[in-house]
Amino acid sequence: MRHILKLIFLLVFTSGIISASVVAKLDKSSVELGEMASYSLEISGENIQRPDIKTLCGSSIVSSSSQTNIRGVNGKFKKSYTLSYGFAPQKSCTIEPVEVEINGRVERSNSVAVKVGAVTRTDNHDFTLTLSSDKKELFVGETLELTLTLKQKLNSQAIDSQFVPPELKGFWVKNEPKPLKSQDGNYEITKLVYKLAPQREGKLTISKAQIKVATKANSDDDFGFFVQALNWKTYLSNELELSVKPLPSNVSLIGNFTIKATPNKTEMNAGEAVSVNVEVVGTGNLEDIKSFKPTIDEVNIFDEKIAIEGAKLTQNLTFVADKDFTVPAFVLKYFDTKTKSVKTISSGEIHIKVNGAKPKEELVIKKALDKENFIKSDIAVGHDNTTLFIAFFIGLILGILLMWVKLPKIFKREKKSFIDEPKQLLVKLIPYKDSDEVREIMDILENNIYSNEKQNIDKKRVKEILKRYKIE
Repeated sequence: MRHILKLIFLLVFTSGIISASVVAKLDKSSVELGEMASYSLEISGENIQRPDIKTLCGSSIVSSSSQTNIRGVNGKFKKSYTLSYGFAPQKSCTIEPVEVEINGRVERSNSVAVKVGAVTRTDNHDFTLTLSSDKKELFVGETLELTLTLKQKLNSQAIDSQFVPPELKGFWVKNEPKPLKSQDGNYEITKLVYKLAPQREGKLTISKAQIKVATKANSDDDFGFFVQALNWKTYLSNELELSVKPLPSNVSLIGNFTIKATPNKTEMNAGEAVSVNVEVVGTGNLEDIKSFKPTIDEVNIFDEKIAIEGAKLTQNLTFVADKDFTVPAFVLKYFDTKTKSVKTISSGEIHIKVNGAKPKEELVIKKALDKENFIKSDIAVGHDNTTLFIAFFIGLILGILLMWVKLPKIFKREKKSFIDEPKQLLVKLIPYKDSDEVREIMDILENNIYSNEKQNIDKKRVKEILKRYKIE
């Protein structure tokens, strides 16, 4: 027996090639929507370069297989190959000729056509897939719920499955839907609920979802032996078309909201901080709301990242100042879906009193007056008594020399003083907060001051930063 097999293979590989050809076939010329079809290429010849086929009729290849055949005709043996591709066409089409390289030459197959018909007897199917929406007409940015429902018979024999969600081009997806399972008679029901918002006006289409299901299929091979294979079938949902209207040109928010701002205190000492919590509650495109950080002269403001949980948006703002100031009202303008009109809501102003504050204008005026008095006094003395003028001049020189010796020590003590005072150091660093190393030190200071943490600060590093940025 072994010698016979060797002889057969020897004849196969040494005999000349009778012909090289590529023949395309379909196992069925018409299918129902979602039904699998098998496309095959029968290739004769040697040194075959397999074609790279990934889609047919615009549908992805679900399964592929290959088979080698050896046949003897009148004492001569012919070797051929069969390449099979399973796919589920979604529309009638013609599969164009496929090019295959055989023995260095390119051979072309014939074209084949497949007709796709409507699905019949959906009530008897083991699986059904349905898309539904709570709104058919809406505005740009308005939230809608898209529900995908899969019904599966309890006795269905599914071996494997592949789910392809609908394409949501032109929509913002606001959540990751989680499966909700239930049972209704002989069916197990799985629902996915998407929260979407259209990005543009006009007609927007949500494409069909699909699920590909594999079941057992029994068949015979070329030698008549019983084999067990997988039979794939695709189930498709309906499409949805939505009509989207534009928002008025002066708004980007849509829904129904309320807003309020709450300070943790309205009175503080100079150099301290006050925290204001801004809260927006309602239904709509909360994610499109920008930071509420205002601009206030001579007030340093820090804004935390906006947080959204369910129907509530919050943002915390921190204000540091040396004098009284007013936090301006936080304003929202939006399109109300109930009244179909633009509304403006406001939180109201917040007045903050700072204890120990000294207006800078008073200090400037005082210095100017002091200088003026000094000049007048100097002139008067010069006219009244030369001796007093000389004595004053000598005293002035001695005073300058004294300051020349003591001034560096004074500055050094002052610098050391505010390094050891977290609140003063924080205020000194605020103008340089865009630097990563400064921001890191400020974060530690803020946590220590306002969150009662006890993180150690590297004073040597702080001194280097103060020196680098010439902070005094």
